[in-house]
Amino acid sequence: TTTTTTTTSSDNILNDDTQRFSRMTPILHAKKKANAKAAALEALEALESAIDEPMSLKDQKAAEKKAKKKKKDIKAAALETLESLDLDDDDDDDQPRKLSKKELRAQAAGKVLKTPESQPEIVTAVQQEGPTGSQSQPPVPDDQQQQQPAKKMSAKEAAMQKLLDLEAEQDARMADEPQDDQSTKKLTKKELKALKKKQEKEAAKAAKKAAKKAAASAEDTDQPLSEDTIPVDADETAPPPVQEKKRITLEEKIRKERPPPRIRVMESAQPGFSSLRLEGVGITFRDQEVLTDVTWGVQTGDRIGLVGQNGAGKTTQLRILAGELEPTTGDVVKSSKDLRVAMLRQEFVDELVKTRTLKEEFMSVFREETKLLQDIRDAEADLETLGPDEEDKMQNVLDRMQDLQAKADSKGVYTLEARCKKVMDLMGFTDDEGDDLVASFSGGWKMRIGLGKVLLEEPNILLLDEPTNHLDLESVEWLEAFLRQQNIPMIIVSHDREFLDQVCTKIVDAEGGICTEYDGNYSRFLGLKKSRMDSWNAAYKAQEKKIKEERQWINKFKVKQPQAVKQREAKLKKFMSSDDFVKKPPHFGKPFRFRFPDAPRLSPEVAEVRHLTHAYRNGETENKLFDDCELFVEKGDRIAVVGPNGSGKSTLLRFMLDREAADEGEAKIVGANVVTNYFEQNQADALDLEKTVVQTIQGASSDQSYNELRALLGQFLFKGDAVEKKVKFLSGGEKARLSLACMMLTPANLLILDEPTNHLDIPAKEMLEEALQHFDGSIMVISHDRYFISKVATTIVAIEDKKLVKYQGDYKFYMDKSSHMKEKIEARYVQGVARIGAAPIIDMEEQKKKKGNFGGAKTAHMVTRKDKGVKNAKRQQVK
Repeated sequence: TTTTTTTTSSDNILNDDTQRFSRMTPILHAKKKANAKAAALEALEALESAIDEPMSLKDQKAAEKKAKKKKKDIKAAALETLESLDLDDDDDDDQPRKLSKKELRAQAAGKVLKTPESQPEIVTAVQQEGPTGSQSQPPVPDDQQQQQPAKKMSAKEAAMQKLLDLEAEQDARMADEPQDDQSTKKLTKKELKALKKKQEKEAAKAAKKAAKKAAASAEDTDQPLSEDTIPVDADETAPPPVQEKKRITLEEKIRKERPPPRIRVMESAQPGFSSLRLEGVGITFRDQEVLTDVTWGVQTGDRIGLVGQNGAGKTTQLRILAGELEPTTGDVVKSSKDLRVAMLRQEFVDELVKTRTLKEEFMSVFREETKLLQDIRDAEADLETLGPDEEDKMQNVLDRMQDLQAKADSKGVYTLEARCKKVMDLMGFTDDEGDDLVASFSGGWKMRIGLGKVLLEEPNILLLDEPTNHLDLESVEWLEAFLRQQNIPMIIVSHDREFLDQVCTKIVDAEGGICTEYDGNYSRFLGLKKSRMDSWNAAYKAQEKKIKEERQWINKFKVKQPQAVKQREAKLKKFMSSDDFVKKPPHFGKPFRFRFPDAPRLSPEVAEVRHLTHAYRNGETENKLFDDCELFVEKGDRIAVVGPNGSGKSTLLRFMLDREAADEGEAKIVGANVVTNYFEQNQADALDLEKTVVQTIQGASSDQSYNELRALLGQFLFKGDAVEKKVKFLSGGEKARLSLACMMLTPANLLILDEPTNHLDIPAKEMLEEALQHFDGSIMVISHDRYFISKVATTIVAIEDKKLVKYQGDYKFYMDKSSHMKEKIEARYVQGVARIGAAPIIDMEEQKKKKGNFGGAKTAHMVTRKDKGVKNAKRQQVK
């Protein structure tokens, strides 16, 4: 009985607990639900109150940014809360429960608080824009709304209403804000840049689409328009054209970063003193920097020789000094504003008009004065035609003549003929030669004509660009003596070392975009430059050794002594950026080297001259060049034709090539299989100036590929973008190299070269010498460079007393035959420069026997011991 009673009581207790828990569960659930609803409503009320509060401009801007970022999150959070509440309501509907007294009292209070005036608005808002985004229902008329009874508003509907009110207020505020023009002004620079970039991209896309549409429409232009097709103006549909970004060249970049060039005049210059100077001058042609920082000048008493390799900017500097070319940066400083600068160009021969007489050519310098004289003659002629009744016209003509006469007197036009006669005498011309045509004079006398025209301008500064080209020894000696007697400060560009050594008092070396001045003549310049380069190289090597040791110490103690390493690194960095740091000396690239193509098989007999007689006639005068001359050219001959200017050297070569007919006799090529290559004296002038370098070489090629042509141009120092340069922008030496490159493309066994060394610098001459030494064929060459002849020719043909005299030996042998010539040449030797010696002997048969080297040891074919080497030793061990 006791056991039964205990069991019954425990079951009752469990039933009471279960009932109490079941009653508490809905109460807790309702509290949790009420708390969630209250939290959501409080959050919405806080947002609403925050929006209604007045804010500062800064706070408003920050709030706008924050609201934009969190707008979606706020909506999503509110909607999630409402959905959860909705789900809870649905659960409650499915499982109805008893309300507590407290909940009943709260519900009754809510009914009292909710007025029917706000219900129509809530209902209408919910109907028009539901939370699920469904289509809005048609609005209910106001009279019907008033007749409808007030409906109960749930917590979900209240939260939704507040959310809708919040969005409406935000939309209203956005509508009241200023538009894009004012908001754009508030953007930062970074945002404006990003906006501009975005607009450019959109415009580029639009332009691309428009181009595609235009291309598509262009294909359909042949098709007839249909009735539905209406032409539209392109200006209305096409987007604005987008300008492509132009690549900024190095020249444009330098002009933007550095100050513009200037022409300055010295403040206090003494009378009779002339000076012209470059200070910090640099010049860049598009992306090619020719000069970087050039500073030097010429003044009264100076005869400066400007030297350097071809392409170093020597002629460019002369043009800047003459005022023909504006530098990219730097200043040109003059001693006076009216300083007169005259320049004798490389191509001065081309500027001569061959149909003029000598006197007319000299008078052509005075263009303005000649025009004044012609105007005075025209006025006199007009005066003669007027009658006595035309007094007004006569007075006008007399007034004009008076003005012209005053100008003529100030210009000294009536002394022009006297000035021309004086210069003709100074240049060595006679009075009878004043009526001779310019075409009748030789190259040396044409140089005198060009120099005389320059002197007629009465310059304060004289610029001479390679004046010794085409001049024989006698003409060069005359020019040297003439220039030494002048008091005019002058700058001379020349590759003739002996000429510079005899004339110049100072040398300016153009190298690597800068110029270095050396006092003294060319011989002293060579010694000073060698000492300077030796000390430079020694200082650079010592510095590099010190830097290497310092870096080794830094790497060694980087872990053990970090503080000391840090200090020494900073010290090393400071030293390398200071002025005491020695820059690397200039490094010279590969030398100018090439080989002529292999010569085809050549017959023993090549050319001959028989009973040659010829003379040039100009009216009554006669200039006889040859009188019954004889010459025979054989296979393997390397002949140099020497003689003074005007003796007929070039004429002899033209006779052999059948380009000119002789008066009597003949000069011709007699070999059956002779293939000739002819390099004219002015071969570079025959080039098309509008073509590029690569186009010129392609026009001269026959079956060579593009890669083969580029390799050939590389041998002639035309590399990279230089092959795209137009011929008209090349220097004289570069034109000569291009002509030689074109000449190489055709195999030949007879080379006829008429002064090929003109416009070539010293390294280029040396490489041409080496190429001709290894040419397996016959050569006939004309040159006034005696050292070049001594390296190339093994036979000398001299024009003496209108005869061709053949010397069976080199130039040294020819000098030994004439003691007077030998003394004159040896007196002109330059210290530090090799002297004329015997011509080198090249065994061409031995050259042909040499086989190509395909790598490996040079003595690999001489190994005869079978036990020598690692592989053979292993084989012996295996056996």
